[in-house]
Amino acid sequence: MAARRGRSSRRWFWRIAIIILLALGASAGLIAQEWRGRGPLVKPTRIEVRDGATLAQTATQLEQAGAIYSADRFRLYARVLGGSAPIKVGEFRIPARASAADILKLLQGGRTLQRFITVPEGWPAVLVKERLDAMKELTGTVDAPPEGSVLPDSYSFERGDDRAAIIARMRDAMTNYLANAWAQRKPGIAVKTPEEALILASIVEKETGKPSERRLVAAVYSNRLKQGIMLQADPTIIYPITRGKPLGRRILLSEVRARNAYNTYAMTGLPAGPICNPGRASIDAVLDPADSRALYFVADGTGGHAFADTLEQHNANVRKWRAFRAERGI
Repeated sequence: MAARRGRSSRRWFWRIAIIILLALGASAGLIAQEWRGRGPLVKPTRIEVRDGATLAQTATQLEQAGAIYSADRFRLYARVLGGSAPIKVGEFRIPARASAADILKLLQGGRTLQRFITVPEGWPAVLVKERLDAMKELTGTVDAPPEGSVLPDSYSFERGDDRAAIIARMRDAMTNYLANAWAQRKPGIAVKTPEEALILASIVEKETGKPSERRLVAAVYSNRLKQGIMLQADPTIIYPITRGKPLGRRILLSEVRARNAYNTYAMTGLPAGPICNPGRASIDAVLDPADSRALYFVADGTGGHAFADTLEQHNANVRKWRAFRAERGI
């Protein structure tokens, strides 16, 4: 009888032990599922971890954003399973369905969300300033940078960056690119200094948006400079009027005749300064223009230009352009 009671007690012990182990296993599975399984976030979101923010505060942010199931459990799991590395300051992009473990790894790794500001080729300084002013994630105030001092490109930044620091990076990029390009310039070009190259590149940038034409346009203006012929570049008429913004109408005869530091219809040589921020390709074109004797060009109706070595050829091209416009009523 005592033996039977002993065997019965052992059976109950193992039954209870199995139940406890199964319960623990189920709990462990649930924990693993909540920690490493797909999270509740339906679409990507952004959170900002400010300087001095605690794990508890950040967990609350994540719960409110719908990125985790529970701030309290996230804190507990993070301390037990997530290692001792602190979370970093910055703005983070949380992917949809990211697991709690991956979110913590993202915050600990400091891979902050990068934003970009793009300066297109040919933008004037006033538009660069307006774009920076419009970026609400930035701080500080800036004046428009000197014309031609910014290299068109896309620049990364983080929330809270200073506008002046971004302009400084843009200007450094232009300074470095121009210096390197000048060092590799073609012998015998029309411009004598990097500053002159930048001015002429800004005109080339404004005169054509067709990559295949840049070196030809640069050749035309280089030939005119060498021969002391007025450049007669329409964008130099517009710049003093709008500071590089679109004119929005046809140029007036009085504007063609206006005497100022930029209008190349009223003077020979280069204008007083750049009329926009030229891109790399336009700078390169000026420093290595096409091997051409062309002195003239006019629009050809295809988005490009017809080039001519002589005034007679140019006048014929102009007649074609006028006929094209008349035919289409433009």
